[in-house]
Amino acid sequence: MERIVIEGGFPLKGTITIGGAKNSAVALIPAALLANDICTIKNVPNITDRDALFDIVKWLNCDINQEGNIIKIDSRKLNNILISEELSVRLRASYYFMGVLLGKYKHVEMYFPGGCNIGSRPIDIHLAGFKALGAKVTKRGHKYILDADELKGNTINLKFASVGATINIMFAAVYAKGTTIIKNAAKEVEIINIMDFLNKMGAKIKGAGTDTITIEGVESLHGAEIEVIPDRIEAGTYILMGALLGDNLKVDGIIPEHNKALLEKLTEMGVSYEVSKNSIVVNKCDNFKPVNVTTEVYPGFPTDLNQPMSVLMTQANGTCVMEETIWEKRIGHYPYLQKLGANITLDGNKATIIGKTKLKGCETNATDLRAGAALILAGLIAEGTTTIYDIDYILRGYENIINKLTNVGAKISIEKI
Repeated sequence: MERIVIEGGFPLKGTITIGGAKNSAVALIPAALLANDICTIKNVPNITDRDALFDIVKWLNCDINQEGNIIKIDSRKLNNILISEELSVRLRASYYFMGVLLGKYKHVEMYFPGGCNIGSRPIDIHLAGFKALGAKVTKRGHKYILDADELKGNTINLKFASVGATINIMFAAVYAKGTTIIKNAAKEVEIINIMDFLNKMGAKIKGAGTDTITIEGVESLHGAEIEVIPDRIEAGTYILMGALLGDNLKVDGIIPEHNKALLEKLTEMGVSYEVSKNSIVVNKCDNFKPVNVTTEVYPGFPTDLNQPMSVLMTQANGTCVMEETIWEKRIGHYPYLQKLGANITLDGNKATIIGKTKLKGCETNATDLRAGAALILAGLIAEGTTTIYDIDYILRGYENIINKLTNVGAKISIEKI
């Protein structure tokens, strides 16, 4: 067992380089199995979710060759067998194998996916899409069996613009006969990355990044190469750290436009930053103006930055409101922020945060990935020592976070207990 220990109050100066997007990589790895050849994926982040996906890929008898952040996946010997519960519950993104194997083989068996406890997170939108393409879905306990004599293109109206469902339906539809149209599709930039990969394989997809995606079914897909886009959530997390502690902190290797919603809020709060083509330099702000934030689907304020942003709100001069509209349980970090000294009142998924409050280090627990990131932010600005337990959540999605922060001046380490 391990814990993160932070001594707060040290400025952050230097450069943090952003890795590949977790939310893109966890879909690109399963997508490679749609090809009947070798695929290469570059800029894959070194996170535990990646390793969990590797175990599933190997379970299905595919070969993986890794050199640094470049991986090659050979699916020519793929064996479409039941994906065990032990493997599927390790991460939410295991559900992408549903769409991939259903599309390629018209049959898949696997257990309900795992992931962070940030809400009920049903996969009904995914299953409705598969059914619209002609699949029969059978549920036995926590196991799902999906079968189809053939998949036929259809028009699918998503009841919510779900990123996972949009991608999963794309995976199944690439081998369906005819045309599939996904309406009310999610517009996240990661979906464009997925579309580009599939099209390089020989798929015929257009419209990713808009609310309507069109897929013309094909008979086969070949090997291809893709690079994972920079992680906008990792970038946003470090930008927020810079706003709290930055001394010309440079967040490098990013696409600034992907963090437009965050940057607009930081401007509103009075944060000083400079944007260049692939980086942002941000400095500590001593006088944050209060703001209200409501999470929305892309291009709105991202739900994944809700929790880190709420830490910055504790340092604003006045009352801020953070309202979560995507997941009903993105509130696990608030009791620990209160324990650290924050003045927060909760009303369902709406938090009223009154600042400016001085935080004092204490023992905390990461309740999910982004809650863990929020507690790191809090620990970095708190007086004294902050300890975070259940850090596996954090390592799921932040590549080399301890080294990256240590290199810019943070006093942070992992201890075995």
